[in-house]
Amino acid sequence: MWVAFPEMSMRLNFAFALCLLAAPALAEGAAGLVNETAVAVANRSTPELCAERDNVALEFVSPEVRHMEVQATHPAYVGMIGHDRWAPDFSACNMPHGEGALPRKTFYESPTLWLTGLTDPAFWRPGTVPIKVGDRVETGFNYIQVWMLYRERAEEVLVLYPSDGYWRIRPLPFGEMRWTAYGSSFLIGPVEVQDRPIVALKDIVFDPDKRAFTLNFARGGSAVVTLKAVDQDHIALDVSYSGAMPNNLPFAAMRSMYVSDANADVSSVAWRVKNGDGWGQAPILSWKGGDVTELWAGRAIPSRHNQSAPDMIFSHFRP
Repeated sequence: MWVAFPEMSMRLNFAFALCLLAAPALAEGAAGLVNETAVAVANRSTPELCAERDNVALEFVSPEVRHMEVQATHPAYVGMIGHDRWAPDFSACNMPHGEGALPRKTFYESPTLWLTGLTDPAFWRPGTVPIKVGDRVETGFNYIQVWMLYRERAEEVLVLYPSDGYWRIRPLPFGEMRWTAYGSSFLIGPVEVQDRPIVALKDIVFDPDKRAFTLNFARGGSAVVTLKAVDQDHIALDVSYSGAMPNNLPFAAMRSMYVSDANADVSSVAWRVKNGDGWGQAPILSWKGGDVTELWAGRAIPSRHNQSAPDMIFSHFRP
């Protein structure tokens, strides 16, 4: 289990953060590290002034990969957070925006886990992707939320956007915190560009007993995304693909925002290479990309907004 220390000073350094994020990989032992698969990661991130526009873009490519793990972990400084800011920041944005309550429908419910769907008429792609749970089939949702019963209340841990294939995940609140923010989003499946990066889904099937989503892709093939673990430290998704991506498209991608180190959901990346002696690290905008066996994307110092948004880890790549 990973531990964040409430009394650590503001001079938290990146090396300490790397020690925390590296622990799961090291726990596998030498045999696991020798057998891991390297994947190509392209960094297509660009500078941006608008804090509400995703300018951080990482793409994962490999014709061999049939399995990976995606984790969201609380940032190393989470125990220091006293007050978080999560309101949108449109101060440097030239884009329409608005907020309002959306119709919500519960379409699966158990004593400890339930799914709700939301319909947003303003969403940029129509909500025509069917989602099936048992004998029940629903359409028209732009957002699917997964809720868990935690400390006698509902806690949202996952959002899936059927219209364009985006995911967002977060662990259960750390310590005595009542809430933590979402941050980066990611894509699973053949990533293509239709005005923006998307994964086009044909349909989705949810198995409540396995806590697993089967994604059937419009381009062919499928993936099974299983909610493997969720606690106050991290949330982990196990991803299995039915085959290679068509036309060597990325099998996954991550999107996030960076304006400055003090206003970002991701400001730094760290990575391991196959048979490497240690971790590499770089600011998000200056990293050139490359072949990695594990990648961490997050923040070593708190941001002005979304301080509690999780770090992201992509790992366990294998055929």
